[in-house]
Amino acid sequence: MQPKLRKRVTRIALLLGIPYLLVLIAVFLGQRHLLYFPDKLPLDLSVVIAHRAGFEPWQNASGQVIGWKQTCKTNGPRDRVVITHGNAGSALSRVDFAESLKQAGVFDVYILEYPGYGARPGSPTQQSLCEAADEGIVLLAKDGPVYVIGESLGTGVAAYLAGAHPDTVAGLLLIAPYHNLGDVAQNQMPVFPAKWMLRDRFPSAENLRNYHGRVGVLLAGQDTVVPNRFGRRLYESYAGSKRLWEVPTASHNDLPNQPAAWWKELVTFWKG
Repeated sequence: MQPKLRKRVTRIALLLGIPYLLVLIAVFLGQRHLLYFPDKLPLDLSVVIAHRAGFEPWQNASGQVIGWKQTCKTNGPRDRVVITHGNAGSALSRVDFAESLKQAGVFDVYILEYPGYGARPGSPTQQSLCEAADEGIVLLAKDGPVYVIGESLGTGVAAYLAGAHPDTVAGLLLIAPYHNLGDVAQNQMPVFPAKWMLRDRFPSAENLRNYHGRVGVLLAGQDTVVPNRFGRRLYESYAGSKRLWEVPTASHNDLPNQPAAWWKELVTFWKG
């Protein structure tokens, strides 16, 4: 290469490379702001909203509100389910799950709140979300097994719970899940080495290796947030009892809105 041409190529590389490197650094440093989108509400307002939906505070041993619960008034047998929600909104955005579950059985419903979401203090990270989930499941474990429903980002938390507490988790439903979050990040940001930059990887498939219960997977055919190939990869990697549902015309946020017959089918699968 001629010296003049070499200098021109070097100059172009610098002109292109330096801005790219600066953006890369900004994305790396701010990645959690790109991943977590919490709604924050004062506790007194959260309690009012929860009561209107038939929920009350779910508290830990020290009295801190760690989520919201709706318990059945019946003295008869009932099941319990914990919901780990997606990356946007808050636990109170998922109260409709209780109405759906009522159509399929008798459930006490617990919706976990993540640190930094709603009225809960802290910051959302993989570690803080999983620690919050650990705390919640341990509180419930003394009264027997529970089912877990994970949604989108929360499927990684649900898979973690199943792997860490296999004797407590009676069954899983994973709505729009992923094999690991690094692959999803790479798909969304192909111009960056996003898979290797990601701090919070939520390795769902790896966590489920220690679980042998029933796993249901619900996918959307038109999902552009977590394309369903990532959920299929997770489903195919799981060696235990499993069931796959796909709604071809649904997008990412449509999935929880399934008819009563589908929820009954899920509960029948869970109970084998």
